[in-house]
Amino acid sequence: MKRRASQPYQIKGVDALFGEPDQPSIEDRCLPIAEITLFKQQPRRYFDPEKLDQLVESVKQHGILEPILVRPKQDGGYILVAGERRYKAATLAGLTEVPVVIRNFSDDEAFQVALVENLQREDLNPIEETEGILELIAIRLKKGTDYVVGLLNQAAHPDRNPDSVDNVIHSEEWQTLQKVFDTVGRFTPESFRTNRLPLLNLPTDVLTAIREGKIAYTKARAIARIKEEDQRRRLLDSAIKKDLSLTQIKEQIAAISETRRQQAEEATPNLKTRFETVYQQARKSKVWNNPGKQKKLETVLKTLEELIHEEASKH
Repeated sequence: MKRRASQPYQIKGVDALFGEPDQPSIEDRCLPIAEITLFKQQPRRYFDPEKLDQLVESVKQHGILEPILVRPKQDGGYILVAGERRYKAATLAGLTEVPVVIRNFSDDEAFQVALVENLQREDLNPIEETEGILELIAIRLKKGTDYVVGLLNQAAHPDRNPDSVDNVIHSEEWQTLQKVFDTVGRFTPESFRTNRLPLLNLPTDVLTAIREGKIAYTKARAIARIKEEDQRRRLLDSAIKKDLSLTQIKEQIAAISETRRQQAEEATPNLKTRFETVYQQARKSKVWNNPGKQKKLETVLKTLEELIHEEASKH
């Protein structure tokens, strides 16, 4: 099998998170694919079919050029830690074995390595990136992702409680959070909070389109402002098929808003027309002769008189 010369397996950023490993790789060799099982907590959720097909063709010609990282299972066999795309391509290409590096990792360490590798992909989409960073920080803090979001929001509002914010940014938790951002190297905590966290609240159809690389997240965020599901889906489909620019999308959103406003106006009768209709009905009504209605009529007329007087006094 063709492969690169044997070199120590390293993923940029792993040592920055863990420190230097306590021991080197157990070994660097080939394993039967049948002995490798997928990691249940693999953070990557979507593989572009076209790019995967391209990799399969490359594997058929050149083999696996970079080893897959695995760890031993207690009951025998191995669990894939990093390199699932290469593993899938090797399987589809019909290979029976792949080059691997075997390292001892705990479940948490394995998940962090998988996250770091995932965050360093060139084709990483903004949703996976956002979720991956949150999950990585959450693991390092031994907290949930909601806690991480709360920590970021707390530090972003010094006007609400200056003492609390000062305590947050000088805490060990904040230093751990900052270390993750330094390792990833793409965001500051504040830029991540303002530009990426809002993506997780987008509608499901918009999230899916971003996750699958069909539309840029800046365009998707604009489309997500349309609350009516059918209208949003039609614009989303149109933006993808026609590769609309952000400007074109905003123009269409403005047109949709204007149409909706006009429809609302048509659905609501003009107030003056309504008054004239009620006036004609009131003249013929027997409500004026009903003693039990006199108080309500007095209140309505007084309110109308006050409005007319108030408007007249402006001129």
